[in-house]
Amino acid sequence: MEESKFEVNQTQISKKTTNTVQLEKIILYVALGIGAIASLFPFYWMFISATHSSGEIFSFPPKLLPGDNLITNIVNLNQQIGLGRVIFNSLFVTITFTIGNIIISSMAGYAFAKFKFKGRDILFFIVLITLMLPPQAKLIPLFDMMAKLDWVNSYKAVILPNLAYAFGIFLMRQNMLKVPTDLIDAARIDGCGEFKIFWKVVLPTMRPALAALGIYMFMFQWSRFMWPLVVLSSAKMKTIPVALSGLMGLSRIDYGQILVGASISTLPILITFLLLQKQFISGILSGSVKG
Repeated sequence: MEESKFEVNQTQISKKTTNTVQLEKIILYVALGIGAIASLFPFYWMFISATHSSGEIFSFPPKLLPGDNLITNIVNLNQQIGLGRVIFNSLFVTITFTIGNIIISSMAGYAFAKFKFKGRDILFFIVLITLMLPPQAKLIPLFDMMAKLDWVNSYKAVILPNLAYAFGIFLMRQNMLKVPTDLIDAARIDGCGEFKIFWKVVLPTMRPALAALGIYMFMFQWSRFMWPLVVLSSAKMKTIPVALSGLMGLSRIDYGQILVGASISTLPILITFLLLQKQFISGILSGSVKG
């Protein structure tokens, strides 16, 4: 009799536990759903509003379905800023910067991680210190340097100043520490030079970290506004963020054009991250623990 009561109590406890777990899952999924909607709705509203005119954007109740003004907004935007040239400028600057930064950061990270030389730790500390400098504090010295080099209003002035970015060097150095030193020594014994070891042995093991660095630097350069605004003066050299800022006129603002431009500016970042998000997360986490 007592055993049967014990079994009944165990069954009831098991059912209560199961119900509690299911309730917790439901609450968790509801919370995640609300968070996802809150995160994605601004993007949805931006893309939808890009298909409406300014008057329709601010109408009440708000329009949450696509309109028929997308082509008109694109044509008007192209007339205002020269959309093709602006997109080319942003793509050229961003892709060139990203490739150059990956090469320089990976080589510098490899040197800091695997070469022992006098002052290595002090030099690496100085590199990290540059991350603490406010970008605004560097604007005037950088502009003065670009003016003396006669690089103002050129691609070089936008690309080169941050090509050896401290965060990229730090990220690659942390990942390079995980490469076994015995593997590098074995390659040296086999007759490989340092440059060949770097390209043929070390870099192939760094693909997740390189993908993470590439995504980060692409997003960093694509969305930069202040420095290109300062150093680029002519309309034919402007990038998308700088060109869009010129649409904010004092008399009349066409929000349809602005939201089309914002949508075009956002799409490359969204697509790049969605396609490579696994590599990005893996690359960021792989350098968080030394071992």
